[in-house]
Amino acid sequence: MEHTNLDLMRVIQSKFTRLSKGQKMIADYILKHYDKAAFMTAAKLGQSVGVSESTVVRFAIELGYEGYPDLQKSLQELVKTRLTAVQRLELTNDLVDEKNALKGVLKADMENIRATMEKVNQSTFYAVVDAILSARRIYIIGLRSSKALSEFLGFYLNLILNNVTVLSSGMSDIHEQMLYLGPEDVIIGISVPRYSIKTVEVLSFARERGAKVMCLTDSLLSPLAAISDLTLIAQSNMASFVDSLVAPMSIINAIIITVGLRRREAVTETFSRLEEIWEHNKVFLTRDSS
Repeated sequence: MEHTNLDLMRVIQSKFTRLSKGQKMIADYILKHYDKAAFMTAAKLGQSVGVSESTVVRFAIELGYEGYPDLQKSLQELVKTRLTAVQRLELTNDLVDEKNALKGVLKADMENIRATMEKVNQSTFYAVVDAILSARRIYIIGLRSSKALSEFLGFYLNLILNNVTVLSSGMSDIHEQMLYLGPEDVIIGISVPRYSIKTVEVLSFARERGAKVMCLTDSLLSPLAAISDLTLIAQSNMASFVDSLVAPMSIINAIIITVGLRRREAVTETFSRLEEIWEHNKVFLTRDSS
């Protein structure tokens, strides 16, 4: 049996009367604290409720899942779009020990990269690269925490291709910056939970104008994926008020490097010129600098 994130809570409620006493305790906890339960192991959830780990596993199977990891995945997808900053801060306090925060966060980021390696579709990745290289102009949008990602991608692609516009909120409306966008152009949207409404709106506008729409997001269930021609997946799970951008950044690095390799001669010439400019204007420190 398959579940969508939206009906998970209703499934739990509809099956509540048929559950065992211990399973009812789990169901009651999830209905009240789904935001915390989503990031607990089966053992931790059982401990919090007062039942055994095996009872938690049987509960997941009773709901129609193959095991607890599938139930947990549905819960995590559910909370991604619902968690407020305050709730995420509370999760950080509950799940990250201050004394072990460094190792805990590093391990979580390592897991995000590992999961991304399993999820990312290589054919889609190279289709994105091909679209970038064949586009008349490339537009990139990433707002709020994703702005750092869009700026990084735009900075390096512009050095290689010189036809990139990073859309941003400012003196002019974002749509004005897309005045000449058309079917020969591509747009790349970047957003992870909580998803930016403005980013979704801009991608929808670009789609209406006939541009090729691509996105970098965390799930095929993302609202960006629903309106994109090509979707790259990078896991960004982080039970914290801070978004984990390590895996998305790795995908962006791969895009930049692959585009650069495809334009090797042009990149070599560009960076040779840049080195002369940097040296002339003393942009970087050298060993001889004092």
